[in-house]
Parts: sequence; structure tokens; C-alpha cells
Amino acid sequence: MRKEEKGAVIKQIATIIGKYTNFYLTDVAMLNASTTNTLRKECNKQGIKLIVVKNTLFKKVLAQIEGNLSVLNTVLKGNTAIMFSNNANTPAKLIKTFSDEVNILKLKAAYVQEGFYLGGENLDFLISIKSKNELIGDIIVLLQSSVKRIVLTLNSGEQTIYEILKALLKR
Repeated sequence: MRKEEKGAVIKQIATIIGKYTNFYLTDVAMLNASTTNTLRKECNKQGIKLIVVKNTLFKKVLAQIEGNLSVLNTVLKGNTAIMFSNNANTPAKLIKTFSDEVNILKLKAAYVQEGFYLGGENLDFLISIKSKNELIGDIIVLLQSSVKRIVLTLNSGEQTIYEILKALLKR
């Protein structure tokens, strides 16, 4: 690859990183062509952009990006694929599915919600991170349950007030 081509690839990857809030680095050394195609199809279905990158090029990309992402340089060994997503936990769930089914896709590191997670032992934690839509749903449920309790309390309060007034009238 010529220097101009490398520069274009570096700019392209840097642009992709700017579009997504989260990315996962995975070890794809054990993937065969069939499994790779299946992985790509699943990524497309779930809104994940998957690219395979040379480690030296990705190190150059990390050096160009604002913020200190050089922490990830330590895991850039072997074959690396990057999974980009705006959902924090979707790539983690997909990695877990592939590692459970065929035990060949492994998490190297992740940059999720401005935090670094190095190593596969963080996979279960990353799966448990809720997406923005899930958090909004949880807040709506909490608000609805509070409103329901208030309405029920007010309704039962009417009965109590009615009973008190009825008792007072009898005296």
C-alpha cells in the first residue's frame, strides 16, 4: 500500500470513529470465510459497522484523534476487527453470541461511553450497559408508576374522606 493510500485509509477510519460513540476491538484470527460473512450480515442487521484493519494503521488513527486513545495500543496485536455502534451494548451482545456459538470471536478492548474496557473479562459488564432508548424506557416506566400510585392514593383518599364525613353526619 502506498503512502497516499495509507493516508486515505487513516482519514476514512478517523471519520468513521467521529460518527460513532462506541467501538469494540475484536480478535478475528479464528474466523473462516463463512463465519465472517455471517458476522458481517448480523452486524448490518443490528446497525454495527464492521471493518478489519491493520494494527499499525489503527495506531496512527488513534494518534490523530482528539483525546488520549493510546491506551488501546496495548491490545493491537494479531488480527483486529473494529465494530462501530451508537448503541453501547449491541456489539457486546453480538460478540457474546458468536463466542458462545463458535468460540472464535474474542473481545480485545472497547471504547464505550468515553471509557476504556480492556480484555474479554469486561464483556458481561458491557452487555449490561443500557442504551439511550433503554434508559428512556426505564425512566418512563418509573414516572408512570409514580403517577399511578398518586392517582390510586387520591382515589382511596376520596373514599376515606367520604367515610369520615358520613360518620360525622351520623353524630
